[in-house]
Amino acid sequence: MEMLSNLALGFSVALSPYTLMLAVIGCFLGTIIGALPGLGPSNGVAILIPITFTLGLDATSALVLMTSVYYGAMYGGRISSILLNIPGDEPALMTTLDGYPMAKAGRAGDALVLSGVASFVGAFLATIGLMLLAPMLARVAYLFGPAEYFALYLLAFCTLGGMASNNQAKAALASCLGLGIAMIGVDNNSGMPRLTGGNLHLMDGVDFLVAIVGLFAIAEVFFFIESHGKGSSIGVKLDKVRVPWTDIMSTKWTMLRASVVGFIAGILPGAGASLGSFLAYMSEKSIAGEKGKFGTGVPKGVAAPEAGNNAAAGGALVPMLTLGVPGSGTTAVLLALLMTLNITPGPTLFADRPEVVWGLIASLLIANVVLLLMNVPMVKIFVKILSVPPWVLLPGVTMISFVGIYSLSGSYFDLLLMVGFGALGYVLRKLDIPTVPVILGILLGGNMENALRRAMVLSDGDPMFLFSTPIAIGLWAAAVIGFVAPMFLRSVLKKPQAITD
Repeated sequence: MEMLSNLALGFSVALSPYTLMLAVIGCFLGTIIGALPGLGPSNGVAILIPITFTLGLDATSALVLMTSVYYGAMYGGRISSILLNIPGDEPALMTTLDGYPMAKAGRAGDALVLSGVASFVGAFLATIGLMLLAPMLARVAYLFGPAEYFALYLLAFCTLGGMASNNQAKAALASCLGLGIAMIGVDNNSGMPRLTGGNLHLMDGVDFLVAIVGLFAIAEVFFFIESHGKGSSIGVKLDKVRVPWTDIMSTKWTMLRASVVGFIAGILPGAGASLGSFLAYMSEKSIAGEKGKFGTGVPKGVAAPEAGNNAAAGGALVPMLTLGVPGSGTTAVLLALLMTLNITPGPTLFADRPEVVWGLIASLLIANVVLLLMNVPMVKIFVKILSVPPWVLLPGVTMISFVGIYSLSGSYFDLLLMVGFGALGYVLRKLDIPTVPVILGILLGGNMENALRRAMVLSDGDPMFLFSTPIAIGLWAAAVIGFVAPMFLRSVLKKPQAITD
């Protein structure tokens, strides 16, 4: 009964005309962003975050808008994957394996509609899972003390770094860089400045929104100029669009299985939609066997990764809301938004701000329906977006970033710092160093330091206090496994690439 009353509260928030309008706008913008090759949900949310402050949105409205963009981008990533054989983002990589062959066989419309339905099933079931699981996990989080939280933050760094890069050393370097940036400012205990170089503008530390917009949005502009400056074109033409009922019915169990696998992968801190998409595709391929003909353009090869990556996107919201630890790169950006709005994710969020949490959950349920209704009849419109020339796209992205950050802080120094982070992000990507661990270090560095300090105060400086409870020991073990395991799984993760040959 309590859950029903909370859900009723959420729908009373989500069904207000203003919030409903924001959800529809977020779905539309997110689908466009997802359809553009290379942008993806992380960059899309980072680019649009300044708009929330420009419009003066409250916490609930801002979160509804950004999560609608998040879900919409997950939907939109399939469009360029199927038509161009270019993933809109990393999770959509698996969709290219069967989506593009279907398009070349003259079934582009069928592939797009089927992938839209699979995305709806995965995202809808994940939202139901979020509604059921998040309150229970929030109660468990009350058992966490400073030692457990320190181990939990370490787990986030180890798992997210392991999944974000093919090189563990580069992931560790990126995490250390982010933690170093988080140390900039005045020390809370001693009151002494740290790593400021005597610059008064850095006394308050580095605003993580400035860092995020720079590392994602501005760096993407630099990278896009270099790699896509000549424009884009449709690789496979889209003619008739119809609903392939036969394919939908034949893949219904595939969608359900992939949704469960993707949701579990999304809950794991740092795993994210990429792992969910991969596991969903590979598990379905193992079930179908050689007769499944995966990689040749079969409907199950489209439905499985799309349901898996969208379910993982919903699952990634669970640790973010209940523990304050992002489950993916995009939820790390959303975490920054919440912290900027003076909302602290964690177990108390469900009791202190129920209208925010349940309003979000209800809005996600509505957004999924909106996205399904939007992505099937309007798919030809979204396909046209792929032909937007860079000379139109790039100035818009740059303008939104500069105006948004300046309206937030009113400081020219933040604009220069944002450009500096953009250059840093560009260099990191050229060196194949992941930027997500850098963002995670900036976001969680202060909390991680505070947890360590509280643990040392409680234990009178005994480092063994960090291993004093079963929960802490379990998290430490998971962190070690999460960092080491990808080294042994790397050969397995490379197998899908051979399917395209």
